[in-house]
Amino acid sequence: MYVCICNGITDTQIEAAIDNGAETMRDLSNDLNIGSQCGKCCQCAKRVMNKKLIQIAELQPQVA
Repeated sequence: MYVCICNGITDTQIEAAIDNGAETMRDLSNDLNIGSQCGKCCQCAKRVMNKKLIQIAELQPQVA
């Protein structure tokens, strides 16, 4: 799904950036230019980012 129409960025590209180390909106902006034009994509990009980061956290082994 396209998240940023201005730059043609998809949710898959956002998830790949997160897999490569992006952890914040600033990281996504630097890597993919998310939010650099009209900014209407920022809320959707945050939702995609948060969902992916939660998935990653759930896969991490629990330290007792």
